[in-house]
Amino acid sequence: MTEAVAESTVREHLALVLDADDLVAAMRLARDLKPWFGVAKVGLELFSASGPDSIGPLLDLGYEVFVDLKLHDIPTTVGKAARVLGALGISYVTMHAHGGVDMLRAGVEGLAEGAGNAGLATPTALAVTVLTSDSEAPPHIVPKRVKVALEGGCGGIVCAAADLTEIRQYAPALLKVVPGIRPAGSPKHDQARAATPAEALSGGADLLVVGRAVTQAEDPVAAAAALTAELTAA
Repeated sequence: MTEAVAESTVREHLALVLDADDLVAAMRLARDLKPWFGVAKVGLELFSASGPDSIGPLLDLGYEVFVDLKLHDIPTTVGKAARVLGALGISYVTMHAHGGVDMLRAGVEGLAEGAGNAGLATPTALAVTVLTSDSEAPPHIVPKRVKVALEGGCGGIVCAAADLTEIRQYAPALLKVVPGIRPAGSPKHDQARAATPAEALSGGADLLVVGRAVTQAEDPVAAAAALTAELTAA
């Protein structure tokens, strides 16, 4: 595999976290870091600031868009919200597995309905198992929430790298998204169960969510290039 091909392949596995309360600042980061990331993640902060207006410019740049709102409400509310999100052209939406099978199923159906009405591909519903900031969840929680995700019709899950081996046993076909990615030696911030990019990929992660380790680096472009080089060499 040539270095160029390897870097292109790695890029497909990397999601850039755009945690900003200003769309202009977020788009500047998105443009600068586009060579190293194939997915852009819009979380609560940016969505609260700009709403759906944050989606189109990222799609125009060529990103797949990951909306990380962690939907968690009664099934009817989640279904209606998901229907709106499904019509935006995004690729991924998060929902809390803790909300239960009926809530997840309503979200999955809402995404399909919204996308179908807009003539778009249906986004993948990602069930959040245990937050990577939570170091005290009992061992039985992850398999229980994976089961709920499967029964709810989700196409993927969000989990810590440490849970990947167990999750592959229960749901090998689900897309596995791992946040809390920190290059070796980087601060963990509030991510109690962080992992290096190489650890997560070797554990079976499909998509690595990378934020502050790159976006708050003194030189984000250099940090992104170094991260990609580390994975290409792994």
